[in-house]
Amino acid sequence: MIISGIGWVAKEKYGCVKRKIRRDFTDIKSLHPKLQNESVFLYPVKNFGRFDMTSKMSCCAGALALHDAGIKYSEKHKQDIAIIGTNTDGCLKSNLNYFKDYVQTGRKLARGNLFIYTLPSSFLAEASIHFGFQGPLLYVGFPQKQKQIRANDRSPLLQYAEGIISRKEASTVLAMKVDENKAVCFVIKR
Repeated sequence: MIISGIGWVAKEKYGCVKRKIRRDFTDIKSLHPKLQNESVFLYPVKNFGRFDMTSKMSCCAGALALHDAGIKYSEKHKQDIAIIGTNTDGCLKSNLNYFKDYVQTGRKLARGNLFIYTLPSSFLAEASIHFGFQGPLLYVGFPQKQKQIRANDRSPLLQYAEGIISRKEASTVLAMKVDENKAVCFVIKR
């Protein structure tokens, strides 16, 4: 198993490890067009403005990691790439937003575009759809709080990715840890 690319997004900074890119941005709304202009996003992310924050972060970190690894993707060509991810809170914030909307509308019906993000795998699904992945998609929760993931450690997330590759479920895996404030994504290949 090799890590062929790493992309990350943190508070007002983003980058790629192999390409040694480290740049500033103002907010996530400004990052999306900036990554398009830099050809990191190879085409616009459909409905990016409606995504929850975790989904926005995962798409940006995923695009940066693919860019770092030199992997191209297109709207028309699907790829057998798996995507797995984790975070510390699942989709708690999105569930709270949905419930608040439900209460504000008189407990009759909340907006469907908020409901979409009430599953912990939603942020992975949005990235997978945009990049055209057809491999396995898996959200993994860990009972103990995870330490910061580094490329040279044996984190459970990277071990899961290695398992997918060793079982030949996919030849490439995007493994990401994403929350509303930061994201890191590894491209792992056989």
